[in-house]
Amino acid sequence: MTWPRAPQQYSETSRFEAKVNAVRYAVVIEDPGGNYSAYVPDLPGCVATGSTLEATEAAIRAAIEFHLDGMREDGVPIPQPTSRVDYVEVAA
Repeated sequence: MTWPRAPQQYSETSRFEAKVNAVRYAVVIEDPGGNYSAYVPDLPGCVATGSTLEATEAAIRAAIEFHLDGMREDGVPIPQPTSRVDYVEVAA
């Protein structure tokens, strides 16, 4: 998929509208060593990286907004979140 504009070129109106209809997507952040990577299971192809957790969280938030804006422009339905995140404790 080719994006016609850079994320900073999107109007603040579209971001405001997105916040009014806010949804909460599960995000997986991994530390493969040397940096962090993040992805959204409910939005295939929506990924980001960063040198710190904070930078990665900001980058994946921007990536989600950009991804959803692109889907809207392409007329593709926005998927509802279905992934669930939890922890399971086991003896190590």
